[in-house]
Amino acid sequence: MLVPVLLFLLGLVLLIKGGDWFVDGATGLAHRFHLPELLIGATVVSIGTTLPEVMVSAQAALQHNSGISYGNAIGSIICNTSLIAALTIAIRPSKVSKKTLRLPVAAFFIAAVIYAVIAYTTGTFERWQGMMFLALFVCYMIITVLQMKKNPDEASEAEAEEPAKERALWQELVFLVVGAAAIAVGARLLVDNGTKIAAALGVPDSVIGLTMVALGTSLPELVTAITALAKGHSALSLGNIIGANLFNIVLVSGAAITISPFAIPVEKTLLGHNASLLVDLPVMFCVMLILCVPALAKGKLSRWQGILLLTIYAAFTVFQFVV
Repeated sequence: MLVPVLLFLLGLVLLIKGGDWFVDGATGLAHRFHLPELLIGATVVSIGTTLPEVMVSAQAALQHNSGISYGNAIGSIICNTSLIAALTIAIRPSKVSKKTLRLPVAAFFIAAVIYAVIAYTTGTFERWQGMMFLALFVCYMIITVLQMKKNPDEASEAEAEEPAKERALWQELVFLVVGAAAIAVGARLLVDNGTKIAAALGVPDSVIGLTMVALGTSLPELVTAITALAKGHSALSLGNIIGANLFNIVLVSGAAITISPFAIPVEKTLLGHNASLLVDLPVMFCVMLILCVPALAKGKLSRWQGILLLTIYAAFTVFQFVV
């Protein structure tokens, strides 16, 4: 049991550092070849924090482990919202730009509703649906870039957080290759050993995906949120988290479904029904509504939101392991 736990933790470390190195290398190359900074911010950096989820779900899909594929995506959304965003709000509530949030919030709920309709009506995701989610991801990225071109001031503000470091070309390539390799190896270790731990503890794979794996792959978002909070930019991290939540549906789930279509896992039941449909998906919608509706209505975040979301996350985690 000790070896799988140590390898699981090693996988987490490789995922986090690999994602960091990959983003550094990709961003450095983009700057070197004079690609627009707004394009870098909207694509490379945004996708970078979601790479751990993508690789873990893709690896699980290749192994036909639907519990991890499904649980990681939904669990990461719940974790991002009710733990990571909640911590920043509870510690430092702030004003937010309603205009900036409209697109990612609308895109998230459109994708989430489509996902939920499929889950509740058929309970099975087909390959064409995975490709549809990936197409939605491409459309969102195109709309985001076009919007940023119309509002360059918002883009430059987000990109000005940290100046780019000058490195030699070979260093950028090393960061890119080593980062990608670390993510791939880390994902494999996480899935393989997460499954072993689940089996040893008698815990369903979907629960491991919804909790341990989801928390682990959400660590890049947590680091980003803490950094933004320390610099007094708690509102900035909100946009990143909502964007990451969207990517968990259209990119993470889309890639996993395209690789290996799967049915919603039925590893636990509640009142005679699939517990995931009664708890996991409703909690996902609930926490996002608590986070987004007041922000869009009032243009600010309140401490009560953070406290309520943290309470929900604690209850959700306890439920997964107790029920």
